[in-house]
Amino acid sequence: MRKRLVIAIDGPSGSGKSTIARLLAQELDYLYIDTGAMYRAVAWKARKEGVEPEDGEALDTLCLEVDIRLERTAQGLRTFCDGEDVSDQIRTPQMSMDASAFSAKPPVRKAMTRLQREMGKDGGIVMEGRDIGSVVFPDADFKFFLTASDQMRAARRYAELAAGANPVSFRETLEDIRKRDEDDSARALAPLIKAEDAIEVDTSGMTVDEVLRFCMEAISRGRG
Repeated sequence: MRKRLVIAIDGPSGSGKSTIARLLAQELDYLYIDTGAMYRAVAWKARKEGVEPEDGEALDTLCLEVDIRLERTAQGLRTFCDGEDVSDQIRTPQMSMDASAFSAKPPVRKAMTRLQREMGKDGGIVMEGRDIGSVVFPDADFKFFLTASDQMRAARRYAELAAGANPVSFRETLEDIRKRDEDDSARALAPLIKAEDAIEVDTSGMTVDEVLRFCMEAISRGRG
């Protein structure tokens, strides 16, 4: 086992994985890596340049040229694409759907998986996404798969959007959640699945503190 751990947190949208990953990273003084933001950044650049998900050649070129960087700031984790802070622009419902579409394409998946492995090669990371424990780091020291009912996940996502610059209705949010679940689980390449050795945590009836404590205790037990 590495001195500095690789901790993988997977799960569908609204399951609480981003919040828990951030808090775990703080508790452990590790780097938090939001892989979803990376795929959103690729989708943002593709839409900006008029590249469609089906255009494999253009996607190959885009993925070779794009520069994606995650930076910790006083305002939290910020996402930069080719030097531009796109943290707010990539958090719209449309970007969620676009990220799902582009992330299913081999050139995008290959490029982002390579970058994510490079980020975590020395450990000391908490990485969250949809295929971290199953594909990106199948040998991660600890794997958690967070889930919750679609109604609960939609409520969380709706509250997040309502407080921001991109408010939508609860019904739209629930429909988007269900469509994203379907797309992510059905794709042929790196689908959303629970790794066999991942610890599943249903966060529906748990507070953030309870989920965090559960994960920290599991890590403490595993480290002996």
